[in-house]
Amino acid sequence: MSVKGVAIYTFLSENKEEINIQENEEVVIFDENSVDGWVLGENSRGERGLFPKSYVNIIRPRSDSNVTDCSISPAGSLGNDSPHLPSTPNTSINSGQIYDEDYYDDWDDWDDRSTVVDDADHSNTSTTGANGHIFQAPPSNNPNVHYRSKSVSGQDSMASARKGSMVGRNLNRFSSFVRSGVEAFVLGDVPMMAKIAESYTIEMGSLGPQWKANPRPFICSIEDPTKQTKFKGIKTYISYRVTPSHIGRPVYRRYKHFDWLYNRLLHKFTVISVPHLPEKQATGRFEEDFIEKRKRRLILWMNHMTSHPVLSQYEGFEHFLMCADDKQWKLGKRRAEKDEMVGAHFMLTLQIPNEHQDLQDVEERVDNFKTFAKKMDDSVMQLTHVASELVRKHLGGFRKEFQRLGNAFQSISQAFTLDPPYRSDALNNAISHTGRTYENIGEMFAEQPKYDLFQMLDKLSLYQGLLANFPDIIHLQKGAFAKVKESQRMSDEGKMDQDEADGIRKRCRTVGFALQAEMSHFHQQREVDFKDMMQAYLREQIAFYQRVGQQLERTLRMYDTL
Repeated sequence: MSVKGVAIYTFLSENKEEINIQENEEVVIFDENSVDGWVLGENSRGERGLFPKSYVNIIRPRSDSNVTDCSISPAGSLGNDSPHLPSTPNTSINSGQIYDEDYYDDWDDWDDRSTVVDDADHSNTSTTGANGHIFQAPPSNNPNVHYRSKSVSGQDSMASARKGSMVGRNLNRFSSFVRSGVEAFVLGDVPMMAKIAESYTIEMGSLGPQWKANPRPFICSIEDPTKQTKFKGIKTYISYRVTPSHIGRPVYRRYKHFDWLYNRLLHKFTVISVPHLPEKQATGRFEEDFIEKRKRRLILWMNHMTSHPVLSQYEGFEHFLMCADDKQWKLGKRRAEKDEMVGAHFMLTLQIPNEHQDLQDVEERVDNFKTFAKKMDDSVMQLTHVASELVRKHLGGFRKEFQRLGNAFQSISQAFTLDPPYRSDALNNAISHTGRTYENIGEMFAEQPKYDLFQMLDKLSLYQGLLANFPDIIHLQKGAFAKVKESQRMSDEGKMDQDEADGIRKRCRTVGFALQAEMSHFHQQREVDFKDMMQAYLREQIAFYQRVGQQLERTLRMYDTL
């Protein structure tokens, strides 16, 4: 039975079995389980084929209510402040996601059980947070945790006119502000840790708050993708050699290991934009081109990770990069999955500057960044579309046109041989060689994207994922601003102690400093990445046209001796 859906991302097909879909385009889905993580459907232009399930918001009207059940939660659109359920093309902690070819083997020899929280079984204590984060607030057995004794009833607090009554809760449980636990943090309801083992510092830079740099910076290489088998050849997968520079000792990781790390990062870092992993593919998972593309994009993902002052210091990331022993891997994996300093609790690890910041000025900075990010998102999407079309022309149109031109010159040469008394072998050979030259140039055009446009599209894909995370992160700050204003109004009306209102303002400052630090890192890295991207593209373009020119010059010289 077919169902309707709405595309939440633009997807450009790369195989004949796939079709293009555009953001906000209505689609019809015929088979939700065509291929693991992919669906068979039809776009608004009547084209039928496969596209990623996580790129579509499937709409299923419920018979017992007027609410629409969305099996896949859409990521927020930049420029939209409305609460929304976030999802990324690679998030695998919720149902309905797409998985890699080897995700379901339960970590086989790496692990013997799963410790991922099941939302359905913990509906009273666990909610999904911004960018796929999960916020959990169960009673803790940890002696370092104690809870503030406060009522959590928004109705009771709003109905009370006495001092000390609480700011009302956001009743929309789908709001990223609620799901991530940042509302609870701002209102002072997050468990306070008596001892916090980790700490991340925000300092004031020349342009505002910024993350303190990693004191032990490093880089990491990803090389040698190798097809391997297990269970006597029943299971096939690709293994990558991952080598961090500060250790110098390689470890071998499969895609599902990257996926595990990615989800731990989403789970922990509420206010940080964690880049999406490279996309999965419905067919041709072991084809050389796909393996090479995935390796390129994993390298970019890893480069962003190692360049981030906070993500690069995460204990789970270090475990991923360094642990080669199976037993120790299991222990570290479970330790990371039991980490309590996640989501809103992560905010307790932040050390912020003492400098005063006017909240109105912070709000203005956030609004300016939101406008910038929306425009950048649109322009990245536009460049992605143009570059993708150019790749198609290189592989098809340009090659075909140059081959047609070359064939036409060859035809002229052949015609000149039909009247022997007047034939000129030298001229005929030169014209024939000209035809072959243009055929070669056609092949050169077809080969060129792998040297420049593919790398550009890889970088743009990384930034599409980064930008897709910011609406939810910005929404956290917007929610915090709203609570500050509400608490101050209640204080002015005598409905709340000023000390409590000041506490809300102080915790809002923490959220604001964290968001500004992340904005600053994004801008710094953007300048580096786009400079490198443009320089690499132009260098390859210059080298390409020089090779074309050299071919034409050699052909031209053949006519000089006639």
